[in-house]
Formats: sequence, structure tokens, C-alpha cells
Amino acid sequence: MKSAERIVISINPEHVENILNGRKKYEYRTKAAKKDVKKIIIYETSPIKKIVAEAEIVEVLELPPEELWDQTKDKSGITKNFFDQYFEGREIAYAYKLGKVTKYKEVKNLVDFGIKAAPQSFVYVY
Repeated sequence: MKSAERIVISINPEHVENILNGRKKYEYRTKAAKKDVKKIIIYETSPIKKIVAEAEIVEVLELPPEELWDQTKDKSGITKNFFDQYFEGREIAYAYKLGKVTKYKEVKNLVDFGIKAAPQSFVYVY
């Protein structure tokens, strides 16, 4: 069985912008990929609805929300309020620490990666 090196994640335009300009170095998630993934393929949600970039994953953090915030807040690209609402009621929070981000010269469609619909959480691509 092939190992998935990449996942496609849906991200809102404001967060994509902050990832591309370097203000957001962590992508927060309520679930993390179980497989060892090396890159995130960034699908920018409405109104763009295209795959616009990819980012290397430096590490995956798995911590109680408050500890995760303490470790990542300086490069979170989001407010504490947004963070707290996102992880409300969760005992564990995840963050992908992003390395090199590459913006595509030409945006791509989901179908280019064999995907029919925008992922709710994430989808592996091979």
C-alpha cells in the first residue's frame, strides 16, 4: 500500500492569505491525519474554490488546547477567541507547523487531484 505523502485541506480565504504572507505558521485542526504526511495541499474555499498552494509540514503538534495556544499563539494568524471557539469542548487540539509555502503560479481544480468535492476535514492524495 502506498503511503500518503500529502493531504488536501479546505481553508478560508483570510487564513490562506495569512499563510501565504507568513503571519500564520500553524494550521489548526480538530483531527490530524493518521498517516505520516509531508505536505498540505491548500484548497481555498468560497469564493475562490481552487487549490492555490502547498505547504511543507515541519511537525504535528497534539496537545490540550491551552498548551497548544501557549506554544503557537505568536504565529497563529488567528485570535484567541477564534481559537477557543474552534476547540471548544475538546480535550486535544492539533496543529500542523508549516514550513516552506509554495503558491502555485496557476491555480488547480480539485479534480486535478482526483477529488470530487471540497474536503470537510482533509483527504489523502497520492
